[in-house]
This record gives sequence, C-alpha cells and structure tokens, in this order.
Amino acid sequence: MASEYGLKRHFNGEAARLIGGHIQGVYPQFDVDGYAAEVEERIPGKELKDRVLVLAGGLRSRLPENYVDAVGILVSILGDELAEGEGMFNTSWYLMPVARFVEEYGLDDPEVSLDALVEITRRHTAEYAIRPFIEQHYEMTMKRIAEWAHSPSHNVRRLASEGIRSRLPWARTLTVFVRDPQPVLEILEPLRSDPSEYVRKSVANNLNDISKDAPETALATALRWSEESPTPETSWIVKHSLRTLVKEGNQQALTILGATGGDHIRVPRLQLTPQSLTIGDTILISLDIKNTDDQPHSITVDYVVHHVRKNGRSIPKVFKLTTLDLAAGEQRTLEKAHTIREVQTRKYYAGEHVVDIQVNGLVRATDRFDLRI
Repeated sequence: MASEYGLKRHFNGEAARLIGGHIQGVYPQFDVDGYAAEVEERIPGKELKDRVLVLAGGLRSRLPENYVDAVGILVSILGDELAEGEGMFNTSWYLMPVARFVEEYGLDDPEVSLDALVEITRRHTAEYAIRPFIEQHYEMTMKRIAEWAHSPSHNVRRLASEGIRSRLPWARTLTVFVRDPQPVLEILEPLRSDPSEYVRKSVANNLNDISKDAPETALATALRWSEESPTPETSWIVKHSLRTLVKEGNQQALTILGATGGDHIRVPRLQLTPQSLTIGDTILISLDIKNTDDQPHSITVDYVVHHVRKNGRSIPKVFKLTTLDLAAGEQRTLEKAHTIREVQTRKYYAGEHVVDIQVNGLVRATDRFDLRI
C-alpha cells in the first residue's frame, strides 16, 4: 500500500480507528478494533468511493439498528463548523464515510437525513450524499435546499448550489436538471453575489454545468446577472461560469465578458521552439499579435493544443494565455512556456501536434510540433 496515491490512500484501518475513536467517546460499546480490522481486510484493490462504502458499511453493522439512533451518534461526533478557507479534505476528510452512511442508509428517513446532511456539510460536505434524496424525495429535498440558500452558514449555502449541480464531477448526473435547469437557477438566484468565495466558486461551476447542456439559458442568465447585479462578486461568478463557452469560442459569451474586435486582430508571426520534443520537454510559444482596427479592443488569447490519440485522431485542449487591451494599430509580442508533462488525465502519443492561437474564440494562427515517445 506504500505505492498508493491520492485521497483513497487515507481510507484504511487507520481512518477506521480515527472515526471509531470519536464514536467510542459517545457510544462506548463501539468495537474500534473490529472495525479497523474489517476495513483493512476489505479495502485492498478498491478505489476511493468503494473504500468509503466499506467504512460506511462497517459503521452500519456496529451502530444501533435503529437508523435515527445511529445517525444521531454520528452527528454528535462531527466537531466544530469549518471556517471560510478551511479545506474539508485537509481538516475533516475522515468524515466522508459519515456522509456516505446517510446516503446509503437514510433514504427511508428523509427528514432526519436532511437534517444530518446539513450538520455534516458544516464540517465536511454533503454534495454527493444529497443526490439520491433529490431523485427519490424531490419536492421535500428541493424545498429544504431553497431554504439552505438563505442560511447564515457559508457551508450550507454552498451545499444548496453544489448539491444540485447537474454534472458534478465524480457523481452521477442529475438528468432532471439536464432536461430542465430552471429549478437550479431559482436556487442560485440569491447566491449570485454571495460574499463567500467558497459559495461563489460553486455557483460559477453550477452555471458552467448548465452551459454544457443549455448554453442559451446560461448565457441569458449570465447577461441578466451582469446587468441586475453589477458587483465584483457577480462579475467573478459570471466570468468563471462562461469558461467552457469561451473556450468553445462562443461570441456571445465573449461579448458578455467585454471582449471586442476579434475580427480585427491578426497574428502575423507564430513560432514554436523547439519543433521536436519528448515528454518532459518545454516548448516556447512566441507570437506577435496586432490590432488592425482604428479602435482599441479588449481581447482574450488562448492557445489550443490538439493532442494526438492512439487512433491517430486528435483532441483539442484549450489553455489560457492572456487577456489584454490593444490600442488602435498596436502590436505586441507574447510568449508562453508550455511543458509536456505527464498527468493522470492524459496519455501522450507520438506524432504531429497542431497548436492554434485563438483570439476571442477565433483561430488566428496555426503551427505544429512533433512529439517523440
């Protein structure tokens, strides 16, 4: 297990002892040793979510049979609420099996479970655990979520947004909101200028999710928010919520963010150095960019690397380069160092890789480099 990496490596017998020790303080008959031994025996070969389920299952078999009593014990060990900026995966990561406990065993007691999820999210998160309650107890859960959006707790307000994201990473898709995002937007409305960065990030991510399935709805919402709520907080949310559409070159999204004049921008020179490299090497992207108009323009400059796949096709990946203002007739030189480094989400293959320079979503120059494996 020494070679394990990522969050999953923490969910083992030691995590069981940590959770069990807290439980034993309020429920003395809890079998900490047996719990730790069972977890250690059952986790080999399992990934994060399955490991967390093992820990949750071990709790279920050792806590009172009555769910209300069992979840009451778990709520009593949660500790103090996290302050703004305290990372749940740094401070209270070990509570993940507690949230999973409610998700797996609490659907028949939704009122009690929703109360428990509020308390859990104050110390950790309930963004995954809330989703089956939305699916099976929709009216009740959405009513509660609407109330949470007005909570004095930034953690609870964040759950109101994060828990209803249609495409939350590592969670099952909430197809009800893919088909109709309007109920989500109603929840987000009072959060569009939230004072908490933690909440704002969630709201931006939520609207970005919506943009993938209902771009016109997301654009209309972003424009309305910008006009009705001209605050720095709303401006930040709008900018980050439109990032997928901006990367796709959506001109309305770029206009909402103040980008202008893409048709007047030219890239007379683009140079990639070196033009042949291996994994671990760094390529320098150097270009001249010019505003040919007699008016100043605000522009967003991205570069797109078309990564070669195993079948010989390519998949584009957009990287931010810069945003800048160019005076009438102004030309500037821009440079960016890009390292071809191994990442868990991408496997490299040898071949010619195309690089596009994209200005306000419009391709303005193209060059190539050869990747050797």
